[in-house]
Amino acid sequence: MTEFKAWFVIINPTSGNGSCRKKWPCIKKFLEQHNFDFDFAFTQYENHSVELVHKAINKGVLNLISIGGDGTLHNIVNGIMTQNKVSSSLINVGVIPIGTGNDWVKTHSIPKRVNQAIQLIKKGKTKLQDVGKIEFLNDDKPAIYFNNLAGVGFDGYVVSKVEKYKRFGALAYLTGTLLGLSSFKNFKSKVVINSKIEASKSLMVLVGLCNYSGGGMQLTESPNAFDGLFDISIAKDFKTFDILKNVAKLFNGKIVNFKKVNTFKSQVVTIEIKQDHLPFIQADGELIGKGGFTASVIPKAFSFYL
Repeated sequence: MTEFKAWFVIINPTSGNGSCRKKWPCIKKFLEQHNFDFDFAFTQYENHSVELVHKAINKGVLNLISIGGDGTLHNIVNGIMTQNKVSSSLINVGVIPIGTGNDWVKTHSIPKRVNQAIQLIKKGKTKLQDVGKIEFLNDDKPAIYFNNLAGVGFDGYVVSKVEKYKRFGALAYLTGTLLGLSSFKNFKSKVVINSKIEASKSLMVLVGLCNYSGGGMQLTESPNAFDGLFDISIAKDFKTFDILKNVAKLFNGKIVNFKKVNTFKSQVVTIEIKQDHLPFIQADGELIGKGGFTASVIPKAFSFYL
């Protein structure tokens, strides 16, 4: 990487079940045809994107391109939010989506065709969306940031199972959901929202900024990545039959109308786990820990090409 390039491109070669690596020569050619002045790097290990972002920003590069899936973008956002050199809102990210779920791009209608995504970035129009910050209650790990949706419980459990089914693309999440029905148990939680306490046995608690997660599922009621508020869903004490009966509603957004789902809007939410066995936490489809957390909104912190 030199100091003279205007763009830095981060490629996750394993995204899209390995198709990212295969498509890179074509993508590189398109970028060159559109006169992008860029350096690039392949990620080589978990969270490598965070380090690459820090290095790029330290060299004065403020325009990044993410080539991969939701997890690649998640790590790039964490790289942006954990550097202290410039305001996060001044760092612009273009996305060429090649992943398993490609959920974040659905909210913003970013095209999946490579050349169309590059043309959109080339236009230079940017937009600022909110970012969520997670601070762990059961662990002293540093904060984690998310740009799409985070949750604890069944959704985290599904993410823990999805890796082996990624060859199925977006269907990997549905496969993980159906296979997890018999083994996941509801957990005891206390959720604090706007000074109100919701104590229950829960299937999952979801904290959303954008519309889609889990390969196209719509699990929160009216998310808006620009309003400074989380859209929160608490799925209470679901039985296996409840999930089977409502599988279609997971994808059309009507699950929030089910009697066992409560929805809220808030800038901050705290989820406490009231049992010894701690459920998984996921953020943007990435496993990040176990137990409870506090999530808070950082308004208009992430700039992306749209």
